[in-house]
Amino acid sequence: MKNEFTAVIERDSNWYVAYCPEIEGANGQGKSKEEARNSLTEKISLILRDHQQTRSSRHVGVSIPQA
Repeated sequence: MKNEFTAVIERDSNWYVAYCPEIEGANGQGKSKEEARNSLTEKISLILRDHQQTRSSRHVGVSIPQA
């Protein structure tokens, strides 16, 4: 399953700053738009992985198949 999110990328002096309005705390930065986007993509992946692990630890003994 592929997730799609909105990426907002803005220039701030010599840096590009990226954030995702759908996911609290998801932001990245880079010297180019591509670097900022890649940084944001990594952050979103980490947040989603953390949320998945948190859900798994709350439901001990329950298996939810991945779609």
